[in-house]
Parts: sequence; structure tokens; C-alpha cells
Amino acid sequence: MAESKVKKAGKAGAKPESHLAMVRRARRINRELAEVYPYAHPELDFRNPFELLVATVLSAQTTDLRVNQTTPALFAAYPTPEDMAAADPEAMEELIRPTGFFRAKTKSLLGLSQALRDNFGGEVPNRIEDLVTLPGVGRKTANVVLGNVFGVPGITVDTHFGRLVRRWKWTEQEDPEKVEAEICAIFPKSEWTMLSHRVVFHGRRICHSRKPACGACPIAPLCPAYGEGETDPEKAAKLLKYEKGGQPGQRLSPPPDYPGLPAPPLGG
Repeated sequence: MAESKVKKAGKAGAKPESHLAMVRRARRINRELAEVYPYAHPELDFRNPFELLVATVLSAQTTDLRVNQTTPALFAAYPTPEDMAAADPEAMEELIRPTGFFRAKTKSLLGLSQALRDNFGGEVPNRIEDLVTLPGVGRKTANVVLGNVFGVPGITVDTHFGRLVRRWKWTEQEDPEKVEAEICAIFPKSEWTMLSHRVVFHGRRICHSRKPACGACPIAPLCPAYGEGETDPEKAAKLLKYEKGGQPGQRLSPPPDYPGLPAPPLGG
């Protein structure tokens, strides 16, 4: 996309953007992303609420791909909260070692499984007030579970989401809860869960942290940070990842409408 055609909001000499104009631009970005990623989805493999809860806890400080490569053996060994609550800690540590921080994560998984068994009848609760009482579960994890298995809308503020909404000048907040509150105020509640997926998809595929692929970005005309990355279309195209770059995705078992390749299993 030629740089001359790109609006450069926030550049020197430009009139400051009003809050109303920012909201309109943010909602247009969301609509554009919905067209680019109609298949956006949680990139963790799961078959039930318990598996998504566990996978999300494991995803801290690692990639969804590494979690997806690790959980098949974990869930084969401990398919229910009751099974996991009774697990030998050292055996569990070995199973989840590839995800990093395996001792702390084992402590969280044992604690949340025991809490599910003892306080919730072995079922994952569907209220954020209950979910955040579980060891290792904060608002981000709770919103992932609520939005993707219980249909309760929520904004999931992970590293990619926070980075992009600040790059797009939707918020200046750094604290995840403050980011969540400000973004929730911009969009209808019905959009919160899918907005989270679209923003994360875009951050992983095109709008990278160190070198965004500006020249291959479909929302470049709406981005105040256009030009921070590679603007040459051919060079930018080489920066695209996952299905946008013709590479495997993060899920071993992606949804049927995913246009990319499944990820390989651990060691594959």
C-alpha cells in the first residue's frame, strides 16, 4: 500500500483526535478485522471447559503452540478435575515441563483441580467471581473460559491485545484491568469476545512487536502507527506468519473453517 494513501493520525502537525473520532476508528478497525479474520478463534486446543481452563493457565509465558503440543499427554493422564487433583506433582511436572515454569504451573493446576473437586462439584463455574477464586486464575484466564465455552462476553487482555490497542491509540493504560475497562467502553458487549480473537490474530500474524508488516496490513489507513514497521509490500509480505504466511498454525486440531495448516505434534 502506497504510503501517500495512508492517513497518518497523530503525526506532527495533525489535529488531535477526539474521543468520538477514536471510537469510530476503533469500531471500523474491528469491522475490517472481522473481514480479514472471519475464522478467528481461541488458539488453544480444548474439548471441554476444564481443558480450556487448564490450557489457558499453561499458556502463561509460552506459546499456544507449545501448550497444544503438551496437553494431549496431560489430558490423557488426567482427563477430569478429580483425576488431576490426585496427581503426583513430580509426574505432572514432567508432563508440562515443555511449557516452562512447570513447578509453579503444577502447583496452580493441582490447586485449581482440588478447588473444582471440593467447591464446585468437579465442574468449571460459569461466573467470573467464582473463576478468579481458583489458584492460578486471573481475569484474563476467566474471560477466555467465559467467552469461549459459556458464551459470556469478555475482553481478554494478553500481551498482543494490550500492545495493539496501545499502538492504535485506543488506550494509554498499561494495567490489564484498566485496559479491559477502557476497551469495554468502546465496543458493544456482544463484540468483546470476538474482538479479542481478532486483535490477537492480527498481532500474531501481521502487527508484530518489533517489526510490524505495515506494507501488508489491511488496516494501515486506520493505523496511527503506520510506518513503524516495513512499508514495502514485498518485504512486508515476507514477515507474515501462520496461515497468512503459508505456515502451520498453533492448533493441532484447528476448527473446520481455519484456512491454514494444523500445527505438528510435539517432536513432529
